[in-house]
Amino acid sequence: MIAHKKEFYGGFVMNIGFWIVFAIGMSPLFNGQNILNYMDNLYNTISKKSAYYIPKVQKEVQEYKGQQVTLDIKAGSSEQAERFAKLFAAGNAQVAVDGVNVKVEGGLGVMLDNMLSDADVAFDNDGDAIAAKYGMEAKQVMYDWWYALKEAQKDLNKQKMFKEAKIISKVQTRGVEPAYNYYGIKAENIKDKAVIVIVSLVGYVIYTLWFGFSILFMFEGWGLKLEH
Repeated sequence: MIAHKKEFYGGFVMNIGFWIVFAIGMSPLFNGQNILNYMDNLYNTISKKSAYYIPKVQKEVQEYKGQQVTLDIKAGSSEQAERFAKLFAAGNAQVAVDGVNVKVEGGLGVMLDNMLSDADVAFDNDGDAIAAKYGMEAKQVMYDWWYALKEAQKDLNKQKMFKEAKIISKVQTRGVEPAYNYYGIKAENIKDKAVIVIVSLVGYVIYTLWFGFSILFMFEGWGLKLEH
């Protein structure tokens, strides 16, 4: 039995309205995207500049110029191992491939500088420059660099070269990873998008409360109440 029809039907109408708005939001009405994809892309564009750490990391790797290292890394496949060989060779390293096992010998600073240079180009969305250098798509190059760095860090830790492993990790997480994640995204200034950002945040709060109150009114209409 419905104890309070006014509250119940008011909440019911609110709930129906909530799902109507949800259906509209999931439709490709926002530049061919649904609202979730549109807002995700918006926040990616305004956060890109704040994720640009490459110049700072480039300065840090200069300390390792002239330091020679030997890395034994394991690729995910023989095809990836061959791609590793091409990538590391661009950093003046000597590379030997045996199946999925890749042995790299060369200057750590030079190799890292090459990786960061690639990351900088990819972060700037210049896929053509990456393709011209390696004959591969930029995202593939960034993924392979990320994977190679992960394996290189493991090997350096085994060699107890912890300082070198730390800079490898920094190049991976603050250079290559953001370049991969933000590739193809145009950086925007948050000031230029301030109105839509504020509207989206306020709208999110209102929309969440809308659903919550619709359920609350329906429960109260049924005669259910929270007591303590």
